Amino acid sequence: MRVIGLMSGTSYDAIEAAAADLTLDGETLLMRPLGHLSVPYADGLRDLITATLPPSTTTTQDVCALDTGVGQAFAGAAARALDELCGGAADLVVSHGQTMHHWVEDGTVRGTLQLGQPAWIAEATGLPVVSDLRSRDVAAGGQGAPLVGMTDTLLLRGLPGVPAALNLGGIANITVVAPGAEPLAFDTGPANALLDAAVRHFTGGAAAYDEDGRRAAAGRTDPDLLEVLLDDPYYRRPAPKSTGKELFHLPYLQRALAAVPAPGTDDVLATLTRLTAVTVADACRAHAVTSLVVSGGGAHNPVLMRMIGEELPGVTLRPSDDLGLPSDAKEALAFAVLGFLTVNGLPGTLTSGTGARRATLLGSITPGLAPLRLPEPAAQPPRLLRITDPAH
Repeated sequence: MRVIGLMSGTSYDAIEAAAADLTLDGETLLMRPLGHLSVPYADGLRDLITATLPPSTTTTQDVCALDTGVGQAFAGAAARALDELCGGAADLVVSHGQTMHHWVEDGTVRGTLQLGQPAWIAEATGLPVVSDLRSRDVAAGGQGAPLVGMTDTLLLRGLPGVPAALNLGGIANITVVAPGAEPLAFDTGPANALLDAAVRHFTGGAAAYDEDGRRAAAGRTDPDLLEVLLDDPYYRRPAPKSTGKELFHLPYLQRALAAVPAPGTDDVLATLTRLTAVTVADACRAHAVTSLVVSGGGAHNPVLMRMIGEELPGVTLRPSDDLGLPSDAKEALAFAVLGFLTVNGLPGTLTSGTGARRATLLGSITPGLAPLRLPEPAAQPPRLLRITDPAH
């Protein structure tokens, strides 16, 4: 089955589209990546997302405009992927949409909202669309995140030691696959969320992120600010757990800055980068991780990667590309896998990863132009993911 995965994460800078041929072969899921592309959000749509995200207040008109605008943007990305990556022929589109709110109270997820009306994608491509993948896990008592845990687990099984997959988006999440134990997946805390918010604030919107970590590299970690930031109770909560920009946003950072003598801008950025490294390292140490497979936008920040290495001496760090999974396309491909599992009648979650009462089939299906015909349910779920050479 040829599947297109669409993803826009908590950094909401662009829509990532990736395509792959997926086949079940007994307990192995075979993936042949077909390529990926990145489609930036139009400035007006990105500005509306920014203005609507917590802690901002909003209107139902803005929510409706976002649901339509994000849906149309995802439809355009899907149409490009269908043409440029799939030669005009595919079977399914899987859309994560844009997370606008992840409602967490005292560690319990009450609801989650991803916008991007899938009807626009189905109309633009003619293909069935699996969307709203997080809600069913939440309804079953789970965190609804991180859903990349399933793909990570299939990819990491069989690697030596205690391997873990780390994704550095707006929020950092980790999947740990220890031998003889159930896989564990959870959000460790902010990756780029506070960094990006700080850069936009200090530059008056002239810059959206700290390119190559240059400003953090020019600064020094402020121990007082780091201590205040690390005092957040989120870090002490046991997994499974999840978080988002509902917690880690600019006013959150401003409250922390108000509690300490004013550090310089570059020192703030150096401290926020160190915060991500320390919280990732703490999570890895707590679960005796021996190697890290890294993906996401933060993997391109050499200062962040250096700091994680400093905090985890003796732990091997390598990009997911080394295992055949392109770092920039990993989340889009992970959601392609989840949609593929759904239409084949297979659950897309691990209860040990999300804390749900049971593993569930994820998402809702919007038919394409043709009548909806699903495959016969698969006989067994996969245990391993094997990535085959795109050239073969």
